[in-house]
Amino acid sequence: MDAFSAAKAKMGAKSGGEAAAAAGVAAPPPAAPAPSPAGPGSPAALEPAAYKLEDLETLATVGTGTFGRVHLVREKMGKRYFALKVMSIPDVIRLKQEQHVHNEKSVLKEVNHPFLIRLFWTNHDERFLYMLMEYVPGGELFSYLRNMGRFNNSTGLFYSAEIICAIEYLHSKEIVYRDLKPENILLDKEGHIKLTDFGFAKKLVDRTWTLCGTPEYLAPEVIQSKGHGRAVDWWALGILIFEMLSGFPPFFDDNPFGIYQKILAGKIDFPRHLDLYVKDLIKKLLVVDRTRRLGNMKNGADDVKRHRWFRSIDWDAVPQRRLKVYSTKYCVGHHKENSLFI
Repeated sequence: MDAFSAAKAKMGAKSGGEAAAAAGVAAPPPAAPAPSPAGPGSPAALEPAAYKLEDLETLATVGTGTFGRVHLVREKMGKRYFALKVMSIPDVIRLKQEQHVHNEKSVLKEVNHPFLIRLFWTNHDERFLYMLMEYVPGGELFSYLRNMGRFNNSTGLFYSAEIICAIEYLHSKEIVYRDLKPENILLDKEGHIKLTDFGFAKKLVDRTWTLCGTPEYLAPEVIQSKGHGRAVDWWALGILIFEMLSGFPPFFDDNPFGIYQKILAGKIDFPRHLDLYVKDLIKKLLVVDRTRRLGNMKNGADDVKRHRWFRSIDWDAVPQRRLKVYSTKYCVGHHKENSLFI
């Protein structure tokens, strides 16, 4: 995005505080430069590319973040609903988030999968970056999990199967997600998942060294700065399955350093109610030695899918969204409180 270079030049002698004050995020302005299509071969290629901001009606602000907002918008003519992510360029620069914004845009331009959020259009003006994305009305899995306390085995199995398909697809594109957690899993109107927030996602050739992610979900190799790759997503899956079925993560403490120590120690205290097979799966996903971690060995995702906890899953049916949805109550209406991938 050339928007960052231009903004830095214009900011000149302004302090970070002045620039931030000058760029308070508001509803999108009525007009903008000609739009930039998300690119050939991307999900956006399936949609009309010639969007203009004046073609969209802003209905509500459904998410607020550190450097932007997400608006629920509707086409004035077509009446389709979208999520319009509006980011303050000076705030993105001040918070050193340019690379994360680049990452999200480049990854979403490349992917097309039923369990990943879709990007339709991007644009920018002097003050704001715009990303027109799929609107997912069910809210965060996090909210549903907190309301329920914990999921039963069947519900956890359903969500885990869809998440595995999403991870497997990303890895097939040489993309590591690096931010799997309940807050980044949205539910559509039918109850199926959509992974969102690709700011930490990265195209990998071999390994990356950046420390990023949520403390409770960090893999040991990330904490130890050993360089990391696809294995971090399988570790995070183990944490997520544990949290979905228990209501809390396996490693937690009042401060991040305490969490890191517990992760490196690798001791897991399982609640008594957990299924024996899922305990075995979690243990194999939360192996500190990434070379022996399930999902990161010779057969990749197939090793995870063949585990006995998933014996009832028809894996051909999963990406076709044909699995029985075990959850019948969604967090529709709760979306006003979540961050919606900012």
